[in-house]
Amino acid sequence: MDKSKLKVLLVLHIMLMIYSVSGICSKLAAGEPFLSIKFCLYYMAIILLLGFYAIGWQQIIKRLDLTTAFANKAVTVVWGIIWGLVFFKESITVWKIVGAAFVIGGIVLFSISDRKVEADG
Repeated sequence: MDKSKLKVLLVLHIMLMIYSVSGICSKLAAGEPFLSIKFCLYYMAIILLLGFYAIGWQQIIKRLDLTTAFANKAVTVVWGIIWGLVFFKESITVWKIVGAAFVIGGIVLFSISDRKVEADG
Protein backbone atom coordinates (compact mmCIF):
# COMPACT_ATOMS: atom_id res chain seq x y z
CA MET A 1 0.00 0.00 0.00
CA ASP A 2 1.42 3.35 -0.99
CA LYS A 3 1.84 6.27 1.38
CA SER A 4 -0.85 8.42 -0.22
CA LYS A 5 -3.54 5.72 0.24
CA LEU A 6 -2.36 5.17 3.82
CA LYS A 7 -2.69 8.91 4.46
CA VAL A 8 -6.22 8.91 3.03
CA LEU A 9 -7.16 5.97 5.27
CA LEU A 10 -5.79 7.80 8.31
CA VAL A 11 -7.81 10.90 7.43
CA LEU A 12 -10.87 8.68 6.87
CA HIS A 13 -10.54 7.23 10.37
CA ILE A 14 -10.13 10.69 11.87
CA MET A 15 -13.29 11.76 10.02
CA LEU A 16 -15.12 8.68 11.32
CA MET A 17 -14.04 9.54 14.85
CA ILE A 18 -15.46 13.05 14.37
CA TYR A 19 -18.66 11.51 13.00
CA SER A 20 -18.97 9.33 16.09
CA VAL A 21 -18.64 12.38 18.38
CA SER A 22 -21.98 13.60 16.99
CA GLY A 23 -23.51 10.58 18.75
CA ILE A 24 -22.16 11.87 22.07
CA CYS A 25 -23.83 15.23 21.44
CA SER A 26 -27.08 13.45 20.56
CA LYS A 27 -27.09 11.49 23.77
CA LEU A 28 -26.28 14.58 25.81
CA ALA A 29 -29.04 16.56 24.08
CA ALA A 30 -31.53 13.79 24.87
CA GLY A 31 -30.95 14.42 28.57
CA GLU A 32 -31.83 18.12 28.32
CA PRO A 33 -35.28 19.76 28.28
CA PHE A 34 -36.55 20.31 24.72
CA LEU A 35 -35.37 23.65 23.26
CA SER A 36 -33.39 24.62 26.35
CA ILE A 37 -30.09 26.43 25.80
CA LYS A 38 -28.01 23.27 26.35
CA PHE A 39 -30.32 21.26 24.07
CA CYS A 40 -29.90 23.82 21.28
CA LEU A 41 -26.13 24.02 21.78
CA TYR A 42 -25.77 20.25 21.55
CA TYR A 43 -27.81 20.19 18.36
CA MET A 44 -25.77 23.03 16.87
CA ALA A 45 -22.66 20.98 17.65
CA ILE A 46 -24.24 17.97 15.92
CA ILE A 47 -24.99 20.01 12.81
CA LEU A 48 -21.45 21.44 12.73
CA LEU A 49 -19.84 18.03 13.22
CA LEU A 50 -22.00 16.36 10.59
CA GLY A 51 -21.39 19.23 8.16
CA PHE A 52 -17.63 18.95 8.64
CA TYR A 53 -17.90 15.17 8.25
CA ALA A 54 -19.97 15.48 5.05
CA ILE A 55 -17.38 17.73 3.43
CA GLY A 56 -14.56 15.44 4.56
CA TRP A 57 -16.43 12.34 3.35
CA GLN A 58 -16.77 13.84 -0.14
CA GLN A 59 -13.03 14.47 -0.22
CA ILE A 60 -12.30 10.93 0.97
CA ILE A 61 -14.44 9.21 -1.65
CA LYS A 62 -12.72 11.26 -4.38
CA ARG A 63 -9.47 9.59 -3.36
CA LEU A 64 -10.60 6.14 -2.20
CA ASP A 65 -12.86 3.42 -3.55
CA LEU A 66 -16.38 3.80 -2.21
CA THR A 67 -16.49 0.16 -1.10
CA THR A 68 -13.32 0.60 0.94
CA ALA A 69 -14.59 3.82 2.53
CA PHE A 70 -17.92 2.22 3.48
CA ALA A 71 -16.24 -0.92 4.84
CA ASN A 72 -14.13 1.25 7.15
CA LYS A 73 -17.21 3.20 8.29
CA ALA A 74 -18.10 0.20 10.48
CA VAL A 75 -15.28 1.24 12.84
CA THR A 76 -17.70 3.77 14.35
CA VAL A 77 -19.04 0.82 16.38
CA VAL A 78 -15.67 0.66 18.13
CA TRP A 79 -15.70 4.41 18.71
CA GLY A 80 -19.18 4.09 20.18
CA ILE A 81 -17.91 1.56 22.72
CA ILE A 82 -14.96 3.79 23.62
CA TRP A 83 -17.10 6.95 23.95
CA GLY A 84 -19.66 5.03 26.03
CA LEU A 85 -16.95 4.10 28.51
CA VAL A 86 -15.23 7.50 28.59
CA PHE A 87 -18.23 9.85 28.64
CA PHE A 88 -21.11 7.80 30.01
CA LYS A 89 -19.33 5.29 32.27
CA GLU A 90 -20.91 2.39 30.37
CA SER A 91 -19.32 -0.98 30.93
CA ILE A 92 -17.41 -2.84 28.27
CA THR A 93 -18.66 -6.41 28.23
CA VAL A 94 -17.09 -9.45 26.65
CA TRP A 95 -19.83 -9.43 24.01
CA LYS A 96 -19.05 -5.82 23.09
CA ILE A 97 -15.40 -6.77 22.65
CA VAL A 98 -16.37 -9.81 20.57
CA GLY A 99 -18.63 -7.63 18.42
CA ALA A 100 -15.92 -5.01 17.95
CA ALA A 101 -13.43 -7.77 17.04
CA PHE A 102 -15.83 -9.02 14.37
CA VAL A 103 -16.16 -5.51 12.97
CA ILE A 104 -12.40 -4.96 12.88
CA GLY A 105 -11.87 -8.47 11.47
CA GLY A 106 -14.36 -7.73 8.69
CA ILE A 107 -12.59 -4.50 7.82
CA VAL A 108 -9.22 -6.27 7.74
CA LEU A 109 -10.58 -9.13 5.60
CA PHE A 110 -12.14 -6.69 3.18
CA SER A 111 -8.90 -4.69 2.96
CA ILE A 112 -6.87 -7.83 2.30
CA SER A 113 -9.24 -9.05 -0.41
CA ASP A 114 -9.40 -5.56 -1.93
CA ARG A 115 -5.61 -5.43 -2.07
CA LYS A 116 -5.50 -8.86 -3.72
CA VAL A 117 -8.05 -7.80 -6.35
CA GLU A 118 -5.96 -4.67 -7.09
CA ALA A 119 -2.82 -6.80 -7.46
CA ASP A 120 -4.57 -9.27 -9.78
CA GLY A 121 -6.35 -6.64 -11.90
